[in-house]
Amino acid sequence: MPKRDRYLWVCTNERPPDHPKGCCAVSGSRELLEALKTAAVKRGLRERVRVCSSGCMDLCWTGPAVAVMPDHVFYGNVQIRDADEIVDALVRGGIVDRLVVPDELFDVPKTREG
Repeated sequence: MPKRDRYLWVCTNERPPDHPKGCCAVSGSRELLEALKTAAVKRGLRERVRVCSSGCMDLCWTGPAVAVMPDHVFYGNVQIRDADEIVDALVRGGIVDRLVVPDELFDVPKTREG
């Protein structure tokens, strides 16, 4: 397979249910991964976009989290219903602004520090 133009990394990290950080897997990231793969294939992007699972991105409190590379765009609280919108944005070379994780959320929120 060729090198792709874009890679979507979907966090599928799993932690124990009582872990204070939570985890993306419990929030439905495995199903999201499949929905994104399906959306990309339906739009004929198999040669241009690769959808992959990822370990933790340290964005647990925004999960499920998705990284778009090489754009360095991080999406948070992504739901299955967002898959088509994300892939459509890739087709037109844009991003889904409402899902972008703001820079200030890359630090552990004060309510989660232990």
